[in-house]
Amino acid sequence: MAKERVIWAKKLPEVYGKLDEIDKIIAGHLDTGVLELVKLRASVLNGCSFCVDLHTRAALDAGETQQRLFLVSAWYEAGEIFTDAERAALALTDEITRMGEHGVSDEAYDAASGHFDDQALAALITAASMINLYNRLAVTSHLHPRKR
Repeated sequence: MAKERVIWAKKLPEVYGKLDEIDKIIAGHLDTGVLELVKLRASVLNGCSFCVDLHTRAALDAGETQQRLFLVSAWYEAGEIFTDAERAALALTDEITRMGEHGVSDEAYDAASGHFDDQALAALITAASMINLYNRLAVTSHLHPRKR
C-alpha cells in the first residue's frame, strides 16, 4: 500500500490562502460559466479527479447544463453546443495545459483575444494557469473526490 502523501493546503495554509485570493480576483474579471468550463477542461486533461468533481459541481451550481459538462472532454467535436467565445477559451486552455516546446500558438491566442478584452484575456490566461497548478498539487497529493 502506498504511503499517504502530504496534503499541501494543510501544511501551507498561507499559500492556499494567497492562491484563493488570486482566484477571487480572476473571478471578478471573467464570466463564471467560462471560468468553470476552463477549470473543468484543464482538470480533465490533467486527470485530476478531485478538480473534475469540484468544478463539475461548481458549474452545475452556477446553472451549467449536464450536456455541456459531459461534452467538455470533446468540446472540439461538440458543434454549436459551445459558443465561439467558449470554444476559443477552451482551445487556449488546451494549449496552455499541453504546452510543449512551441508554447501557445498565435492562432489560439488570437482567437481568444477576438472574444475577450485585454483584462478578461489576462484573467482567462491566469485562470488556465492557476487550475493547472491546482491540478498538479492535487494529483501529486493523491487528492480524490469524496463519495457522495
